[in-house]
Amino acid sequence: MTDRPHRNFYGRRKGKQLKASHERYMSEDLAALSPGPVSWEENPERLPLDLDRLFGGRDVWLEVGFGGGEHLIHQAVCNPDVGIIGAEPYINGVAMLLGKLRQSGATNLRIHPGDARDLFDVLPPSSLSRAFLLYPDPWPKARHHRRRFVTPEHLEPLARCLKPGAIFRVATDIEDYVRQTLEEVPRAGFTRVDHDIATPWADWTRTRYEAKALRERRAPNYVTFTRNG
Repeated sequence: MTDRPHRNFYGRRKGKQLKASHERYMSEDLAALSPGPVSWEENPERLPLDLDRLFGGRDVWLEVGFGGGEHLIHQAVCNPDVGIIGAEPYINGVAMLLGKLRQSGATNLRIHPGDARDLFDVLPPSSLSRAFLLYPDPWPKARHHRRRFVTPEHLEPLARCLKPGAIFRVATDIEDYVRQTLEEVPRAGFTRVDHDIATPWADWTRTRYEAKALRERRAPNYVTFTRNG
């Protein structure tokens, strides 16, 4: 058995009471969408997931913190030849995604309803071709910046899971988050791709968080990196 590391978790795991339909999606659909044994209770040895069995040898992408799932569903529908894993600890967001997934008919998605760090433990090294971090929790107070995803605690295991040359996309409407992203991500083994960060990616779809940012007159930023070889 591998010793379980101590990991503080910040943020919400559940909000207001789920609608009856969302409760049904959770009970009927979620278990079948598991990528495999991720939790420490299921997998105390931290054995790696069998992604070839899961996705038939296809490229695998990851979205960390998919919110309500708009972007995750969009990518799954537009890229049926790719396997995509979404990680999201906020159960209300997971339930929303499941409703969208039923409507979309996509079959190339797997869901981890928990901390992405636990998923990083069991993803094989150099197994991901692309990763997305879209409108993550900004933790605006300076004393909370260490809670942001763009810190070594998260970026180093993510880098281990990405193939050389893999793409890592970050979208945020918080200027200081852009600053920290541009400082910390290259230190973890990435190279920034030179493009206009005010212009969305060609295959982008607007999420509820981006819509909120625009309503509140905050400018979106789209930053791209590649994993060093």
